[in-house]
Amino acid sequence: MTTSDHGLLDWSPEAVVFDCDGTLMDSERHWQEARIRAFREHGLQPPPGFAEQALGLHYEDCGRLMAQSVHKPELTEDLTAALLDHFLALVTDEPVTMPGAVRLVRLLSGRLPLAVASNCPRVVVEGSLERAGLLAHFQHLVVPDTGDRVRPKPHPDVYAVAARLCGVPPHRALAVEDSLTGVEAARRAGLRVLGVGPRPQGDGAARADGWLPALDAPELLAWAHALGGPRGTREP
Repeated sequence: MTTSDHGLLDWSPEAVVFDCDGTLMDSERHWQEARIRAFREHGLQPPPGFAEQALGLHYEDCGRLMAQSVHKPELTEDLTAALLDHFLALVTDEPVTMPGAVRLVRLLSGRLPLAVASNCPRVVVEGSLERAGLLAHFQHLVVPDTGDRVRPKPHPDVYAVAARLCGVPPHRALAVEDSLTGVEAARRAGLRVLGVGPRPQGDGAARADGWLPALDAPELLAWAHALGGPRGTREP
């Protein structure tokens, strides 16, 4: 399946909502290293395939899964705390954007509302985007918040709230995601979804409306250039 098969890039959304981790920022490698360090800190090793299982999870859900995977549920709080501590240290030392992220966001900025919907803590999202020079381009950042009852992905909450804050109906907004957890959240919120990055194994990618290898894909950048121009089209 390609994006063009579904006409996604022949469509002009009224807002774009980006995931952060693995979509805008190259931080999944930091999460993977943080998981390894958290396990090691407790004399443990990550089970085979754990990185794939953890992709896109909120860090608290990941900490819980880490403890369950080694059959030590009593370590849930300790592993969760260690995971976040190690990740914050790594991402602060070496923030890196994904290929094409800066160019795409700058192309879209000012043409329509932009938001970020992330499972990461707000301090991580704000800090990463600020250091990348991207924070000012986004009108809204939405992260899980127990006080506001915004649940993490794969629940639809972060995407539903982001679309509402952008002032558009969910079906008029485009979500940009790298994980199937995020794709599921965006779909459940009613957004159309563009998947980016390595194509997931199996038929999971079919849950997105289209999939591209990276944000610097020529057809995606051409689409962003054309938004608001004579080639842009809007569905009623």
